[in-house]
Amino acid sequence: MNEKLLRVGTTYIPVINVEKSYEWYVNKLGAELSYKDEDKAILNFANQSIFLVKSKENQSSNFYDYYGVERFSITFEVNGLTALEEIHKDFIDKEISVGEIENRGHVGRNFVFYDLDGNKFDVWSELSPLFKEKYLITQ
Repeated sequence: MNEKLLRVGTTYIPVINVEKSYEWYVNKLGAELSYKDEDKAILNFANQSIFLVKSKENQSSNFYDYYGVERFSITFEVNGLTALEEIHKDFIDKEISVGEIENRGHVGRNFVFYDLDGNKFDVWSELSPLFKEKYLITQ
C-alpha cells in the first residue's frame, strides 16, 4: 500500500441540542454552518468539518487518562502567544468557560475551554510547521 492518510477531515462532537449548539459554535467561535437537520449540524472552521451530533445526556468527547485526569480530544492552534492571549480574552468576553493560560513544560502555552455540553477543548499557541509552510505563514 503506497497511499497514506493525509489529514483529519471531520471531527464528531456529541451535543444534546443541535440548534443551541450550532448557534453557540457560530456565535462564539465563528464557525460557518454548512448543513443542519434535527440530528446533526455540519460546521466549517479551523480548517475542517465539525459534525455536532445529537446525543443522549451526559455524553462528551472528553476522556480520562490512566491517572484519572479528564482530557480533551482536540487541540486548536493559534499563531503565537499574543494570538493565544487575545483569543483567551475574547472567549472570556464572550462568556465561554475557559481555564487559565498554562505552561505545560513544552514549547508554547495552552488553555482549555468548554462548549455548552461540557466538551473540553485545548488551544495551543504554536502552529505546526507543516501548516505554516503550506499556508505561507511567516510569523
